[in-house]
Amino acid sequence: MNLLFISLGCDKNLVDTEKMLGILGGEGYSFVDDESDADVIVVNTCCFIGDAKEESVNTILEMAELKKSGRLKALIVTGCLAERYKNEITEEIPEVDAVLGTTSYEEIAGAIREALKGEKTLVFKDIDAPVGKETKRLVTTGGHYAFLKIAEGCDKRCTYCIIPYLRGRYRSVPMEQLEKEARELADQGVKELILVAQETTLYGKDLYGEKKLPELLRRLSSIPGIQWIRLQYCYPEEITDELIETIKNEEKVCHYLDIPIQHASDAILKRMGRRTSNKEIRELVAKLRREIPDIALRTTFISGFPGETEEDHEILMEFVDDMEFDRLGVFAYSPEEDTPAYSFKDQVPDEVKEERRAEIMELQQDIAFEKSESMKGSVLEVMIEGKVADENAYVGRTYMDSPGVDGLIFVNTGLSLMSGDFVRVRVTGALEYDLIGEVEDEFTE
Repeated sequence: MNLLFISLGCDKNLVDTEKMLGILGGEGYSFVDDESDADVIVVNTCCFIGDAKEESVNTILEMAELKKSGRLKALIVTGCLAERYKNEITEEIPEVDAVLGTTSYEEIAGAIREALKGEKTLVFKDIDAPVGKETKRLVTTGGHYAFLKIAEGCDKRCTYCIIPYLRGRYRSVPMEQLEKEARELADQGVKELILVAQETTLYGKDLYGEKKLPELLRRLSSIPGIQWIRLQYCYPEEITDELIETIKNEEKVCHYLDIPIQHASDAILKRMGRRTSNKEIRELVAKLRREIPDIALRTTFISGFPGETEEDHEILMEFVDDMEFDRLGVFAYSPEEDTPAYSFKDQVPDEVKEERRAEIMELQQDIAFEKSESMKGSVLEVMIEGKVADENAYVGRTYMDSPGVDGLIFVNTGLSLMSGDFVRVRVTGALEYDLIGEVEDEFTE
């Protein structure tokens, strides 16, 4: 039986996909990457913002056409869109055979069996259910890096965010299980662990009564085979001195932090339900750069939040200019039903949101190019990602770059390298967001 998985949205969703693939691999399914070869298709959906919702709906409708034609035996929908719109999906897209909520992915095999018998299935459990059930996992990221989801859900309840309504309260995965999963990934050849959650910095507070991310980092650092550990989604107000010291002193932990800041105007931060101020964020960035001078900082902002004035936008522009973040993304505000901000007055017109987003990105483009230029002559450790076709060159990433969201480095060399190899590279050129370099010597396997 041939099965195609389509995983949409964030890397946290991808981990759920990989766990479903692991379950189904154990059931004897074969996996294909072309829908025309598939007997069963599973669409793991996202609906964080409007564009993601639209992509999920369009993908389901496209796959439903295959079901209508008779070529497809079963169509399953899982993930955030499934959790949020289960009734609409079942009523409006009759070709869908099963809908599974965000805490029900382990029921995927049974749902497919029922679908193949012609039965319609809805599987929804408590969205606050404990996490950490052991599940085999099939890594889809190429084998040399993998995401490690350390918690589920969120308690922050920012006024624009739908996630707590779809993923539940914050629940940490027990540390022993994360260690076990990380060791299994290392045994499979994974060399970089990317720690993800809706909010990684609160890890352990619910289970152990205190934040345990530094301890988790130390434990993961002791695992043979793991060479890089990367942190994403660190809320600024939860970054402690202990965490900074751990990043600074643990050799395997990349000097990289993804800190979602969202805005720099105190008025907008307050309306967003955020728990930091412009001054506090500036102080945090200064402290991080003082303690870890080579740290790479990534952040994201929202343009056009309800009530954002031109003055608020200028405050954000000034902040971006002053902070000179290494990596930065901007989303135009997307009004999501059931969130408080959806009913806020003073909604900003779409064209203004987009204009402001473009202005911030244009400013960041100049900052990014200057930073790339400043890297010329430096020697960096690079993880090889793949070969450039028909050239003696490879594509890789430095500690400053998370896969899929940050830049790349193009490495010229006559050496024969494999994905996952680490080499020392001297930077010789700079593009807008990417670097060019040459191998200095072979660093390690």
